[in-house]
Amino acid sequence: MTHGTDSMDSPIHGTFGNGSVRSAEPEPQYSLKMFGEVVKTFRKRARLTQEQFAPLVGYSPETVASIEQGRRLPPPDFAERADSILDAFGVILAAAKHLTRRKRLASWFRQWAELELSALSLYTYECRLIPGLLQTPAYVRRLLADRLPPLADEQIEARLAARLERQRLLHERPNTAFSFILEEHLFLRDLGGEDVTRELLDHILDLSQLRNVEIQIMPLVRHHHAAIDGPMQLLETPDHQWFGYLEGQLYGQFVSDPKVVSVIQMRCASMRSQALSLEDSQSLMRRMRGAR
Repeated sequence: MTHGTDSMDSPIHGTFGNGSVRSAEPEPQYSLKMFGEVVKTFRKRARLTQEQFAPLVGYSPETVASIEQGRRLPPPDFAERADSILDAFGVILAAAKHLTRRKRLASWFRQWAELELSALSLYTYECRLIPGLLQTPAYVRRLLADRLPPLADEQIEARLAARLERQRLLHERPNTAFSFILEEHLFLRDLGGEDVTRELLDHILDLSQLRNVEIQIMPLVRHHHAAIDGPMQLLETPDHQWFGYLEGQLYGQFVSDPKVVSVIQMRCASMRSQALSLEDSQSLMRRMRGAR
């Protein structure tokens, strides 16, 4: 996965609900900067600062700034809200139609990545590597350096940049509930060496202090385990629809079938009771940190 939710190091092909297969090669970056300039022009025309405009459109000033600077794709509802608030005559909506789903992300992953931008809740269970939203730059570089076939330096830098950009969600979406369940062995592996793992543990412990982030550890020894079949993700949209995402070595699958989503929901719920509590998980991570 790039983790799966990072799509960049992900599988060669992606499978969607209709069974079609798409290339994992990223599409070219289009006019994010142009879209940002259009929004900024109409905002200034309305004599609004970013701080004044942000609550009107329902996003933070930092998110508005990132969009206007062309550093991130606008959330799905941003263009419609902005066009209405700024009385932009449909120009912002028209400009949004020419944007790629997400810059530097594999095309088959973008459907999930777009939903993440406005999700009410996001649940992740991972048994293979630390999820992309929680990774440190050093950990990402180690993952990308080990990729086969090997990546060029410029490819590594582009994928690292996309990974770090996506991590902004944790801070820019304070009303989104993020829940992670991680296997203890992901830290015991010491991927990249003790220094990388020590930094990783410090980083994840810091993130666990955020009010919208919950991190639980599944201990090495557990007599009951509801996710033996592998990693999974679950997402709730603002319309209270639920979708899932599953990933293997050679494919990524966006799940919209309610019956399959229900199975993922049951497994996620069971895993949250089987994993260590939030407090015990933090305590375990601190002990692992102290052992290095």
